[in-house]
Amino acid sequence: MEFDEFLTRKQYVCLAKLAEKADRYEEMARWMEKIIRKPCFKDFTAEERCLFAVAYKNVVGSRRSSWWAIFSMEHKEESRRNEADAAIIKRYRVRIEAELSSIIEGVLGLLDSHLIPSAGSAESKVFYLKLKGDCYRYIAEFRAWEERRQAAKDAAAAYYAAQGIAHVDLGPTHPVRLELELNFSEFFHDIMNSLDMACSIADKAFKSALDDLDNLGMDFYKDSTLIMQLLRDNLTLWKAGAQRQTVEP
Repeated sequence: MEFDEFLTRKQYVCLAKLAEKADRYEEMARWMEKIIRKPCFKDFTAEERCLFAVAYKNVVGSRRSSWWAIFSMEHKEESRRNEADAAIIKRYRVRIEAELSSIIEGVLGLLDSHLIPSAGSAESKVFYLKLKGDCYRYIAEFRAWEERRQAAKDAAAAYYAAQGIAHVDLGPTHPVRLELELNFSEFFHDIMNSLDMACSIADKAFKSALDDLDNLGMDFYKDSTLIMQLLRDNLTLWKAGAQRQTVEP
């Protein structure tokens, strides 16, 4: 029996924080899952939601970085017509994809079976639906053909559902709403290759938040202004890229 088998919710949170400090994100994720699977689970607090998201984003993020590195190497060898090395690299890429699929499907299972149904506020529901959209966006990055189209469709559905709630119940400067708009715009840019939609979502979110800045409380100020800066940076980068493509012969 593991030492952490029958701890309290507070103790699991403490362990998750320790794991975060030690950069042991797999353990951090496991301890947050222990909370979810406790009998009579009630919705995460805002702090617990962030711990859960940080854990899985790091677990998934490290493998996403690995996948992109291996994917680039595979194409490099293919361009050199080095089929033997490309085949070995492809086998390794497929292995990473299997790990990614397993982890992401696990998160989606927790979201659908526990977190979304137990959401006790609009903020929580938007947060979980945004995370669901992120999960499907990550799947779309490495899947192909029909599987990619389906993942993109599922991501869009989750993002739109979150957006529908956020625009009614969360103010324009709320960090959860802003992060949703940031991720949704990046989905259109990176997955759907729709610069117009990406810029439209980011621009509307930034301007709405800017107009409502006087109502931004100190509790959210740091997080909200940081996300607003990311929205503006993306807009600047995307529009500059579009202009370069326009002037190139």
